[in-house]
This record gives sequence, structure tokens and C-alpha cells, in this order.
Amino acid sequence: MAGKKKVSTARFLNAKITSTISISLVLVLLGITILILFMGNGLSRFVKENMSFNVMLSMDVTDAAVTKIRKNLDAQPFVRSSRFISKEEAKEQLIRDLGEDPEELLGYNPAQDCIEIFLHSEYANSDSIAMINAIIRQESNVTDLLYQQEAIDLINNNLSKVTTILLILAAILLLISFTLIRNTIRLSVYSKRFLINTMKLVGATDGFIRKPFVVNNIFTGIIAGILADLIIFAIITYFSKEYSEIKSIIGMADMIIIFSIVVLLGVIISTISTAFAVNRYVKMRSEQLYYV
Repeated sequence: MAGKKKVSTARFLNAKITSTISISLVLVLLGITILILFMGNGLSRFVKENMSFNVMLSMDVTDAAVTKIRKNLDAQPFVRSSRFISKEEAKEQLIRDLGEDPEELLGYNPAQDCIEIFLHSEYANSDSIAMINAIIRQESNVTDLLYQQEAIDLINNNLSKVTTILLILAAILLLISFTLIRNTIRLSVYSKRFLINTMKLVGATDGFIRKPFVVNNIFTGIIAGILADLIIFAIITYFSKEYSEIKSIIGMADMIIIFSIVVLLGVIISTISTAFAVNRYVKMRSEQLYYV
């Protein structure tokens, strides 16, 4: 008798471990998709915040005026950071780009003093830049604001398309994940279909029958979600060592959100799948259980 109990316990544990691992692997796939979505958003922010805009200053601008203009710019909500570039630095850049000194050709340095500004990502769009351009031009000693409008539009359009594609992919994978996890749980509940029928025959309510299965699989979903998070964390750690830029694209706060979503999805999908699976056998007549 003790031997049968040990075999039964071993089978139960093996089934539980198999079910947990299966759900974990599905959640890893779903978690990686969510991670890519967050990385897409982070990449968009990273690209936009590293686009430079040059505020061109008049030729006779004084150091005091430059300091005042830069202070005013830094106080604006749309400016993330700024950097002063003198006409000498600008000339050196021209020499590197052109391969020759323009001052030797023209007899004077054509470069101007400028302040290079970097915007917060939410302001790196056509409407905001038009407003920013109008504000900056109100400053005295400012002659122009130079930026690549076509590049900005191209980046925004491409990022919008990529985000749409990733959202569609995430929705498809969520549906696939739900189906796979539901089938995994359905198989585990299948072995208990006669126990469910016995409980129903002695007068147990649907909620009473459903509760232990749901609670049990909630814990399974939590454990599977944690295992999936550990795998995803290992993947992020590995690629962060290979590509250090990843740390600039996705932060610790984003990772915590992703890990929480994975565990939450594990619980939600497991709960819903268990409820559906148990309800199916609760509604079956006794003779039908032999033909499923």
C-alpha cells in the first residue's frame, strides 16, 4: 500500500514539474516578446534623445550673452542637455569633414558659435519642434536653429511601424501562449476527471470543485512565471555583456515591470485555463467521461 502511495506521489510530482516547465517555456517566449516591445520603446527614446539640434549664434555674440542664452535654454522643459561649440571647434569639424581648411580658401572662418541641444524624447516630433523653433528664435543673438527634419520624420515613421508590428506579434503570441498553457493544464485536469465527477455526485457545488484546482494552478503559474523571469534575466545579462548599449535602452525599472507582467500573465492564464478545463468536466455526464 505504501508502495502504491509512493508511485502515486511520484507521478503527481512528475506531472506537476512537467506542467510547470511547459508553462515556463511558453512564458519565456511571451516575456521575450514583451521585452522586445520595451526595448523598441527604449530604442525610440534613446535615438530621439541623442539627436542634436544646433542653435546658431550671431558672429558678434559675447561670452556673457552665450552664458545667458544657454541658461535660458537649459531652463526650458524640452531641453534635456546642452553643449556650447565655439567657432574654432566648428572649424575643426569642417576640416575633418571637408579634408581642408575653409579659412585658407575664404580668408575667414565661416563657422559660427553655436549651442548644441538635446531634446527630451517626447518633444522630438514635427509639431513640438516647430513650437521649439519659434521659442528659440525669440532669443537675441540667435540666428537659426538647424536640424534634420527629414531624418526626424523618417525615424518617427519607422519607429511607429515597428511598434505596430511588435504589438500585433505580441497579441498573436499571447493567443498562442494562452492556447498552449490551456492545453497543458487541460491535460493535468483530465487525469482528475473521475474525481471531479465523484465530487459532483456527492453534491459538491461547481465553485467548491473548481477552487482547489484553481488555487493549485495559481501557485503553478507563479512558480512558472518566476522560472521564466530567471531565464529572461539570464538572456538579458548575457546580451548586456556582449552589447553594452542595451543598458542604455532598457533600465532596471523596465525589467521589473516586464518580470511582474510575466508572473501576472502566468497567474491569469493559468487561472482562466483551469476554470475552463474544470468546467468542461463538471458539465459532463458520467458516461461521457469514458469517451474524452
